[in-house]
Amino acid sequence: QVHLAESGGGSVQTGGSLRLTCALNRGNYRAHCLAWFRQTPGKQREGVASLDIWGRNPRYGDSVKGRFTISEDTAKDTLYLQMTDLKPDDTAMYYCAARPHTGDDCVPRGVATFGFWGQGTQVTVSS
Repeated sequence: QVHLAESGGGSVQTGGSLRLTCALNRGNYRAHCLAWFRQTPGKQREGVASLDIWGRNPRYGDSVKGRFTISEDTAKDTLYLQMTDLKPDDTAMYYCAARPHTGDDCVPRGVATFGFWGQGTQVTVSS
């Protein structure tokens, strides 16, 4: 079982930074595709970033490339999302997600393919 718990959200002004943390609580099995998604009311969940097994192949959504960085601390079994140059359009509930590693590409798409989700952490960016 995987029990995901996000933290680190908050309110910042445009241009500010935040680091989101996701405690993964995976136990001994740790071969997962990990990802961050975000969602605003009335809109579909949007993929932000993903990271494949053993921290390989980080991928990003077009709207966050060059501003966000996904990383993993394997010793702490924790996933991070460092967000810089934040914009009001980044305002959303942010979720971490996981699915067992397969032969498919680990990309921040396909919400239905991720079986494990956290409860989310709110990020609000004011202008």
